[in-house]
Amino acid sequence: MVNKVALLTAGGFAPCLSSAVAGLIKRYTEVAPAVEIIAYRYGYEGLLKGDSIPVTQAVRDNAERLYAFGGSPIGNSRVKLTNVADLVKRGLVAEGQDPLEVAAKQLVADGVDVLHTIGGDDTNTTAADLAAYLAGNDFNLTVVGLPKTIDNDIVPVRQSLGAWTAADEAANFAKNVIAEHNSAPRELIIHEIMGRNCGYLAAETARRYRAWLDEQEWLPEIGLSREAWDVHAVYVPEAALDIDAEAARLRAIMDRVGNVNIFLSEGAGVTEIVAQLEQAGEEVPQDAFGHVQIDKINPGAWFGKQFSKLIGAGKTMVQKSGYFSRSAASNPEDLELIGRTCVLAVDAALAGTPGVVGQDEEAGDVLSVIDFPRIAGHKPFDVTQPWFVELSEQIGMPAPRVAAH
Repeated sequence: MVNKVALLTAGGFAPCLSSAVAGLIKRYTEVAPAVEIIAYRYGYEGLLKGDSIPVTQAVRDNAERLYAFGGSPIGNSRVKLTNVADLVKRGLVAEGQDPLEVAAKQLVADGVDVLHTIGGDDTNTTAADLAAYLAGNDFNLTVVGLPKTIDNDIVPVRQSLGAWTAADEAANFAKNVIAEHNSAPRELIIHEIMGRNCGYLAAETARRYRAWLDEQEWLPEIGLSREAWDVHAVYVPEAALDIDAEAARLRAIMDRVGNVNIFLSEGAGVTEIVAQLEQAGEEVPQDAFGHVQIDKINPGAWFGKQFSKLIGAGKTMVQKSGYFSRSAASNPEDLELIGRTCVLAVDAALAGTPGVVGQDEEAGDVLSVIDFPRIAGHKPFDVTQPWFVELSEQIGMPAPRVAAH
């Protein structure tokens, strides 16, 4: 019997959090209106602190308002319940406490029967740790996760919530950024796109941006040419990159067209940048999950420095679309998937079935409840799939080769 449900959103933002919160609230109101709902503020941090807010009748009656907004109304944080040292350092647990036990006891104290976690691979692997602890210690509580990440890199989920919207928004961002291509002679523009370990978002952004180019009418006689507005390179972590060969190719484009536009996944080149920092004896900054802090090592600036001299750029501009795209409201494509996901998540919760609700790649992409132990992060983008190979050929890049890591 489910009497009380708790929601939390965690990790980095994606354009689905507000809509997923709305979808869950609306579904419970439709099929189980007597179920009480609370939301932990700032994700797992709020759970550890016992910091929650009630979902009142006014919220239930007006939950659809959340669909118009990005971000998360209940707040996020980056907390890993198994990283004890980090949590002690941050004052979220005391020395000697087990964060999983603290979280479990808080859920019991709050009378929670179901916990919905809305997040990426780190959020849901943390949810898996919590679910395993609950099961192993006889806590009668069900955890049901929803997969969000703009990187679309959760194993075995075909399409993460929010990733389509993020690509649309990054493409919209690029329209204005690339309009800068002739603000100075021989301009190099680098559009840095989020994607720590996965190039999906950069590739999908390039595909959607070029679809927009297909719809435009050009006037090259006055300088409005598609070639100048086009994407000239897409670099992703999974594809091998020969910088010298690419520099020669891009220099030829610069000489012919007068500008060069690069779409760069922020994870591309990180291995080389980290190696340079370590060789220089510098510390490589990492977050609580052990990830290199991309914003601190600045891949866009690194690539700009490498290519600017090699291709003879007169001006180099690096623009990052990450926060613009990840905090957007969900587009219609995502809203449809979010809606179906929320329905199944509530059904699973009421049935006492734990797991992550997503399109299971290993079962024909059917939307289903995936067992927590099968959830993992860092699913690579397949650079050999036909549409990406075709895109690479269309912009003059060599056929993608899988990078050796």
